[in-house]
Amino acid sequence: MAYIAGFLDGDGSVMIQLKNRRKNPRGWRIMFTICFYQDSRHEKPLFWMRKILGIGYISRRKDGITELRINGYDTTRKILNSLEPYLRFKKQQVGILLKILTIIGDKNFVEVSKARRLRIADLIYRSRQLTYQSGWKKFSKSQSELRTILGFD
Repeated sequence: MAYIAGFLDGDGSVMIQLKNRRKNPRGWRIMFTICFYQDSRHEKPLFWMRKILGIGYISRRKDGITELRINGYDTTRKILNSLEPYLRFKKQQVGILLKILTIIGDKNFVEVSKARRLRIADLIYRSRQLTYQSGWKKFSKSQSELRTILGFD
């Protein structure tokens, strides 16, 4: 697990996303993702990690990068808990995602109290502040927009 944690620190990302969903009464859902990236010429470690972790899907992008993507509340919680002791650079981000996952627990998001949803909005914003974003990506939501989306104002 230490190798996989090091790979995540160097060539990976952890994300919490608010995804648009027309069929959902709220119009969105929360999605947790762990992603590992590698030049497609050297993608073998991604297949090895998928085998070790027992989950994830691999895709080759048009820009020559291959990625291993893992989604889901329970899956990301389990994997992040096992990687967290070995992390160096993404320890804070992973800690925030684990806090959010703990707040949600095994509840449907609508069952989470308003105070806890407010805490989740603030943690999402904090996570985004810690995340490196390339020049073409900007924060898509302000802290107040996140609070509104999650059921405030």
